[in-house]
Amino acid sequence: MQIQEVIKTINKMQADGVMEHYAIGGAVGATFYLEPVATLDVDVFITFKPQAGRLIVSPQPVFDYLKTRGSVIEGEHIVIAGWPVQFLPPSTPLVDEALREAVTRDVDGIPARVFSGEHLAALALQTGRAKDKARLLQFVESGALDAKKFQTILERHDLIPAWEKFERQYLAP
Repeated sequence: MQIQEVIKTINKMQADGVMEHYAIGGAVGATFYLEPVATLDVDVFITFKPQAGRLIVSPQPVFDYLKTRGSVIEGEHIVIAGWPVQFLPPSTPLVDEALREAVTRDVDGIPARVFSGEHLAALALQTGRAKDKARLLQFVESGALDAKKFQTILERHDLIPAWEKFERQYLAP
């Protein structure tokens, strides 16, 4: 299974106007900054394109586009080139910002939009599951974060108390 094929497909979807913007987040997004970890799927955050005459935005055009190109739906995923992919709308202001400020990374000559390391770390802090705390600790210990940018994101999204608690629990001497 090659992630490059997934990225090519997503880039083509964007070029064909199926969606406006995308960025890879979650564990796969974190692999652009950290050592790879096992993951079951690729989280792709997208801005769904509004359809004329509709008040509610629907993911159906994404599924229709991919199904006509050989992808299959399995539960909450659509399988692209062997990878289960979830297409997710921004669900919080932090995710919306991460999508807007995504960075472009090169994957074997293919451009991929990915959440910044600082946004991925802030999202891990906000989500707060055990695996997210472990990922946040990886970000901190690897030196992959721009401390000033990370701090600014935390302040903007009222995550300073959560960060202080994390520091006390995991980073205090």
